[in-house]
Parts: sequence; structure tokens; C-alpha cells
Amino acid sequence: MKAFMGDDFLLDSKTAVKLYREYAENMPIIDYHCHLSPKEIYENKTFATITEAWLYGDHYKWRIMRANGIEERCITGNASDEEKFFAWAKTVPMAIGNPLYSWTHLELQRWFGIYDVLNEKTAAAIWKKTNELLQGDGFGARDLILKSNVKVICTTDDPADALTYHELLKESDFPVQVLPGFRPDKGLDISRPGFADWVRSLESASGIAVTTYQSYLDALESRVRFFHNAGGRVSDHALDQMVYAETTEEEAARIFAAGLSGEHVSFEDEKKFKTRTLQYLCGLYAELDWAMQFHINALRNTNTNKFSSLGPDTGYDSINDERIAKPLARLLDSAEKKRQLPKTILYSLNPNDNYIIASMINSFQDGKTPGKIQFGTAWWFNDTKDGMLQQMKALSNMGLFSRFIGMLTDSRSFLSYPRHEYFRRLVCTLIGGWAEQGEAPYDMELLGKIVEGICYRNAEEYFRF
Repeated sequence: MKAFMGDDFLLDSKTAVKLYREYAENMPIIDYHCHLSPKEIYENKTFATITEAWLYGDHYKWRIMRANGIEERCITGNASDEEKFFAWAKTVPMAIGNPLYSWTHLELQRWFGIYDVLNEKTAAAIWKKTNELLQGDGFGARDLILKSNVKVICTTDDPADALTYHELLKESDFPVQVLPGFRPDKGLDISRPGFADWVRSLESASGIAVTTYQSYLDALESRVRFFHNAGGRVSDHALDQMVYAETTEEEAARIFAAGLSGEHVSFEDEKKFKTRTLQYLCGLYAELDWAMQFHINALRNTNTNKFSSLGPDTGYDSINDERIAKPLARLLDSAEKKRQLPKTILYSLNPNDNYIIASMINSFQDGKTPGKIQFGTAWWFNDTKDGMLQQMKALSNMGLFSRFIGMLTDSRSFLSYPRHEYFRRLVCTLIGGWAEQGEAPYDMELLGKIVEGICYRNAEEYFRF
């Protein structure tokens, strides 16, 4: 029997252990999609308690606390940080089998040197020790990033953002690149309340009077180039429902005018507007050699009462089951026909889409850029042992796993970087297993090179930050 969360955690063969120790463990990190705050990085934010560092804003944990019968007061409510931590400690033993159980203990081990299991009996001692350490040196936001051997961070930023803290970080002595990620969702969701207000913020940021659809595109382009000058090389689109509908420039202009004036925009018109605007952005991204990310098939804010009282991103989202193959293929093809398909990373929240994406990416490779179209790492609800392995196996069955650009945190927490370790252990177990079973040669130079690529080097070559 292996020790709980011991040195060989998730490594199920001697080959896996060797690959991890010699090739994966010490590779740097490129975190090319996350929700960390550039302001908090610049200010080297510190944390008063482990609750602030761990539970503030973490809807992953909130979901399972609710499932364990924890009252909202001890999750997002006005309970003290100590009460909230003890509520989490009560929940953790019930979470065996959930990746949060492993991540919680990985973070206790890696950051605080605590190898005890977190539960109601150990909670008081762990609360005391973690909080004492957090008040000492080495636990600011920058310190945690540096200790994790991170080289590049791409944040998630609205096109109207001034990127003030990115510029300040660029001028500082912080050696990690903190780059903006262009996230124009509010500018594509024309039927949602607040669209016109968002256009006004875009107008103000760009300095372009937005009165027509063309001037709207001009303002978006201005902001793309502003992000590019600030070091941005990635965009990100939350396409909860993948759509494609061809339209003319004149019709897109009519739809935009309706949305800007607050008129009702039908779903069919929204699809046309979104398609036309995405096609325009594809051309910009391709020109600037950006990587475009599509996050597909999330079903957000499913609980109306909780959305009304708590707002978005509070743990009331789930997996969607919209069909994606045809609209996704048509959108990519429309860009490819104009030679305007940028580097693209595709994620779906629905694991039923794994083989759709894994097969589709090879229909749009260009024969020049290794892995130009990527099947993005297992995302959100799939960010589990099984979900990661299923994504990697689908990719390896359909294409070139060796060209995979690997893991990202997609997190708001500075303590989340051990998730890269979790992922890397699974990579080594998968590849090591192939060698142990005679499905791959026991060639450590070859296998080690592939592991290093997936952990870091492929992303380094792909993004060229």
C-alpha cells in the first residue's frame, strides 16, 4: 500500500517515477490562461488567513460545501474566516475521490509543509500553522509565483481595461512576464442586458466614436492592437453555445444598431452578429500571430434564485450539451478560406465532445506550425484525474499528444500552482504506462523529450511570448 499523497502519488510505475523526477518535476510553468489579478501581483498581495487565500472566490470549493450541507453564511456569507475554514475542514473528508481533496493536501504539503490530513480534528492546528506562515516572509502573491517556477502568466482582461497594472509590472523588477489576455465576451453577447453600456466603455477606451458597426470593429481592432503593444498574445472567448450563421455586412450593421439602441435581438440575429464579429477578430489574431482560445459548452447561472442573490461565478454552473461539430467546423473553415485562421486552442466543458475536437483539430493544421490547432487541456468540471486522462487519450488516439501545449490553472488563487504538478504526474503515468506495456519503446531520451515538451517547451515554442 502506498503512503497517502506520498512521493509517488499518481505515479503507478517505475518508468512514470523516472519520467517525473528527471524530466517533469522541475520544468518551468507557462500559465497561459488564468484569472489572477494583475493588481494583486503588482502589489504582492498578502493574505490575512488561509481562508482568504483558499476560499475567497473559489466556487469549486463552494459547490461541494453546499453539497455537504454547509449553510451559505459559512461559504459566501458573513461568518468569520475561522468559521469558514472549519466548515471547509468538515467538508474535506467527504470529498475523497474529488480532485479538490488531492489539491487541498498538495497545497498544504507544498506551501506549508503540512502532511497531516485535513479534517475536524486537525483543523485547529492547521489553521494556526498556516496563518502563522502566511504572516511571515515568502507568502505574497509574487513570492508564490516565483516559488512555483512560473515564467509567464496570461490574465483575463476586458478589452476596455486600461492595463495599468500590466504596464506597472512591465516597468518593475518582477522577472515573471504578466501579460494581458483579450476577453471580448461582453462585446459578442449582443442580446444580453448591458451591451450598450459596454460599447460606451469600449468607445471611451479606444477613443473612437462608436455609431456604426464598422466603427465598432475599428474600436475592437484598436484595443486588440493596444493589448498587443502591452505584450498580449492570446485571446479568449466563452462560447457557451457554439454558433455559426453567415450574414452580410449590411445585415450585421442592422443587428448592431438594434442592440446598441436596446432593441430586442433574436437568437438568429445574435448568431449572425457573433459569427461576423468572430470572423473579423480571427483575421486580426492571425495577422498578429495570436493564439485564439474557445471555451465551449458551459451552462452558466442555472439557479435563478441564487444568481439573483449571489451573482455570477458563485458555483451554479454546469455542463452544457449543445452540438458543436458543424458550427465550429464552419467557423474555422470560413477563416481558413481567407487564410485568416490563427493559432487556435479549443476546449469543451462536455467530455462527450472530446473526440469531436480531437478529430477536428487535424482538419485545420497548416503543415508549418507544429500543433497550430490545439485540443486544450481538460477544463473546469473535467479538471480531474479521469477527465485529464480522457482528454489526453483522445488527443493521443486522434493526433499528436507529443505536440500538446499542456496545463493551465484557470484559477483565481495564487496557491493553485500545484495543479501543474498533479497534471504532470498524470502525463508521466500515461506515457510511462505505454512504455511498461511495450506500446512505446523504453527510450528515455525520446520519452523525456516528449514529457518536457508537454510540461513547458511546446507552450514556449507555440506562444513565443
